[in-house]
Amino acid sequence: MSRLFSDEPGDDGLPGAERRLAVVVLIVGTLMAVLDGSVVNIALPTIAEELGAPASTTIWVANAFRLVNAMSLLSFAALGDVIGYRRVYLLGLGVFTTASLGCALAHAITPLIVMRSLQGIGAAAILSVGPALYRNIFPVRLLGSALGLSALVVASGMTAGPSLGGGILAVLGWPWLFAFNVPLGLTAMLLAHRALPVGTGRGGRFDVAGAVLSAVALGGFVLAVDRLSGQNRDPAVIPLFAASLIAAAAFVVWQRRNPRPLVPLDIFGSPRFSMAALTSFLAFTAQGISFITLPFLFQSVQGYSPFMSAVLFTPWPVTIIGAGPIAGRLSDRLNPGLISTSGLVLFCLGLASLALLGPEAAVPDILWRTALCGVGYGFFQAPNNHELLGSVSRARSGTASGVLASARTFGQSLGAALVAIVLAGEATARLSPEAAAAQIEPVHLALWIGCGIAAAAGVMSAARIRHAAAEPAGTAG
Repeated sequence: MSRLFSDEPGDDGLPGAERRLAVVVLIVGTLMAVLDGSVVNIALPTIAEELGAPASTTIWVANAFRLVNAMSLLSFAALGDVIGYRRVYLLGLGVFTTASLGCALAHAITPLIVMRSLQGIGAAAILSVGPALYRNIFPVRLLGSALGLSALVVASGMTAGPSLGGGILAVLGWPWLFAFNVPLGLTAMLLAHRALPVGTGRGGRFDVAGAVLSAVALGGFVLAVDRLSGQNRDPAVIPLFAASLIAAAAFVVWQRRNPRPLVPLDIFGSPRFSMAALTSFLAFTAQGISFITLPFLFQSVQGYSPFMSAVLFTPWPVTIIGAGPIAGRLSDRLNPGLISTSGLVLFCLGLASLALLGPEAAVPDILWRTALCGVGYGFFQAPNNHELLGSVSRARSGTASGVLASARTFGQSLGAALVAIVLAGEATARLSPEAAAAQIEPVHLALWIGCGIAAAAGVMSAARIRHAAAEPAGTAG
């Protein structure tokens, strides 16, 4: 860890001593944004009961956050390029903290959903420019280690969300799920003013039309995926997908014509960048598939309790936390594409080993397989992020940061939809043990699809290795 704050002649970014406080600010903001994406899920039944709201309405306490967050990621990343990443991060902290207070004080379901939407906006601002700030805080020689730390923080937030939410709910009640963000957010804001690097951005106009088109395209996609993930066929799915595709096509046309585009499409002219972005999307899709499928495998097919299912899943995030920083340090010294490809191979093997499990699998036999997935994913994520951000100029790091955040969000959404399609019909989690045995094939099929997508990500990652030597760092823009 001390290496992250060392100084060497010729270093760019902040001096070593100033990086410490800046990293604390990024960790606090990222943890709040990631935790609030999942910490509330366990409280939805309680919220519905206490506020007297139907379940179909209460689910939007979770969905509104996710939808608005997805719609605004690219826009905030582009805004960071225009006015500076520090300002966008501070804006995100301010909106997120204010909305958290609003959530804690809400006494009806409608204002709670509105405040959760504002939280999603604040979280999008925080997450969209976070990697770009790492790129500006740390010298290039330490970028992989810094992004390894970032991956550790995200993995910790994803892991702790359900457990932390359950603990708070049991002792203090659901409003405290949001109230704890207020002192943390205020502290982070005060520290951010002092610690984050000051940057004015490139100036100029913000691409409002591009932001609207991207929001319609991305929001339509997430809504369509959400409807597709339901047990019943929703006639709105086709119109939503159509609206998303039309808006996406109009967005591309507009970006090519606009001299100040929201997303400069020429950034994808770099094979290293475009391959890293596609690799990230495929890997997050495979991860989304496995995260949704494994609880069905552990509980419905193998008969373990929900608590034991959580225990069986624990080695995955724990090994990511351990492997991420190591992979980040290695990517500062070796070819990041080679390390991330090796990680994807392990990840693919782990998914294949889980897909081969039968109904009578023992606990130790499950644990090492989930651990293998975590190790593989941990060795993939930080080096791939290093490759994606390191292949663009510092001025384009905001765009790269937004693309990375969007790849994560939409990959996981697509993964959830693919599982829903495979497991279409009666929910596997509600089947009797006898009926579940007959449904073992769909569960395993979903894992094999995830394995295939992870293999495709590995092939894409391996294909870009040769470009690393031919294309210097920071050439995309």
